[in-house]
Amino acid sequence: MELKDLLENVAYRLVRGSERTEITGVEMDSRMVTPGCLFVALSGHRMDGHDYIPQAAEANASVIVAERIVEAPESVTYVLVEDSRAALAELAAAFYGHPARYLTVIGITGTKGKTTTAAMIWNILEAAGKKAGLIGTNGARIGEEKIPTVNTTPESCLVQKLFRRMVDAGCEYAVMEVSSQGLMKHRVDGFSFDYGVFTNISPDHIGPGEHKDFAEYLEYKSRLLRRCRVGIVNRDEEHFEEITAKATCRLVTFGMAEGADWRTDQVDYLTRRGFMGIGFHLTGPESFPVEVNIPGLFNVYNAMAAAALCRTMGIGREAVVSGLRSVAVDGRMEIVYASEKFAVLVDYAHNAVSMESLLDTLRDYRPRRLVCIFGCGGNRSKERRYSMGEIGGRKADLSIITADNSRWEKVEDILADIRTGMEKTGGTCIEIPDRREAICYSIEHAEEGDIIAVIGKGHEDYQEICGVRSHFLDREEVEKALKKFGYIQL
Repeated sequence: MELKDLLENVAYRLVRGSERTEITGVEMDSRMVTPGCLFVALSGHRMDGHDYIPQAAEANASVIVAERIVEAPESVTYVLVEDSRAALAELAAAFYGHPARYLTVIGITGTKGKTTTAAMIWNILEAAGKKAGLIGTNGARIGEEKIPTVNTTPESCLVQKLFRRMVDAGCEYAVMEVSSQGLMKHRVDGFSFDYGVFTNISPDHIGPGEHKDFAEYLEYKSRLLRRCRVGIVNRDEEHFEEITAKATCRLVTFGMAEGADWRTDQVDYLTRRGFMGIGFHLTGPESFPVEVNIPGLFNVYNAMAAAALCRTMGIGREAVVSGLRSVAVDGRMEIVYASEKFAVLVDYAHNAVSMESLLDTLRDYRPRRLVCIFGCGGNRSKERRYSMGEIGGRKADLSIITADNSRWEKVEDILADIRTGMEKTGGTCIEIPDRREAICYSIEHAEEGDIIAVIGKGHEDYQEICGVRSHFLDREEVEKALKKFGYIQL
């Protein structure tokens, strides 16, 4: 492929070299450059790709695309652009043959609920017999293949590469989480969304290297509604008018308030063998009952968003009902076990706000005891430890404090900090430094009516101690303990 074929939608100035230069790949990481690659130097908050142009040239990159001139061999074609991130998105889209044109692309944004809503949509599409790819916080998924990613919304060159793999694998749909950083840093430029979903918004990602204030955060989030044909938006969101003020798409709304296109006004909290979740009756253009195998009122909103989107796309009602009933999200309110005696779930809640929200949600199921197993990461803010200890003391009937990723700190020191916060409340706690033993203890001593929440790590499949990462997945450890004490057969 020649450089000129990639530059069609890019404003640029050719400093030297030829537009007929052959390109074998598009990279933004100099370590990934191979002979013939086009290297794009990205300006960043912590690192500047322009500093790595010499390394890219040494690796025999054929083209350098940058925002300023840096010394490089005369043999390298050099292209100047105003914004290298915006250029990267267009270059990558062209290199991979504009794969999004062959997919129905669905983007989900919002402060909370992106991962769960994306999983619900993907599960509904699968239930309908549609092949879909997924990109988000838990990585990418194409068929049965799972691909690790670093960011909720990866850099544009990886997004386009994943889209191409989806098309080649026969996918009809691409479902992806769209972060405000993804929108601000042009990671989702170079293609259009067919559908956009806006779950909710609250102050987040505000500070150095992110957004200067809430107004800017909202502005970037709401840009999704200018990038899609149809927008599915939470009508109950207090910032609804601001979110939709500049929308250029057709709007479909969901919520509990009068005026929403899709709504419900009654929620049931359901617990039975193998199931702990919610039930509600969805009304709007049509009416039907829904059950979701994930607890929490906020998951009513996530489920309404997924159902409204899929019915708007023409996905059958049966697939919507089936997909929502069977959905599970790795490490997010993930029910590992539910019986008449007790239930166990795993969640990623790793700060005071998310921990409090989780425990309040579980109280809606009226447990006899609410047991919470948690720790805090080492080499991180002590304030988080104090606040999580205080929430555990106030909200749980029993807290079992244990190791998380202690990194380079002593587990005992971290637990002492957690205990400092807990002692303010008079709450009951047990210290079991070994996380595996803590999980085993909770299962061995489970009582009738318990809900046991193992929180903090969620989908993470490692534990980091003294700088060494070892395999550790909370769900697996819960299952091993359940088997050990005769609750399940593996």
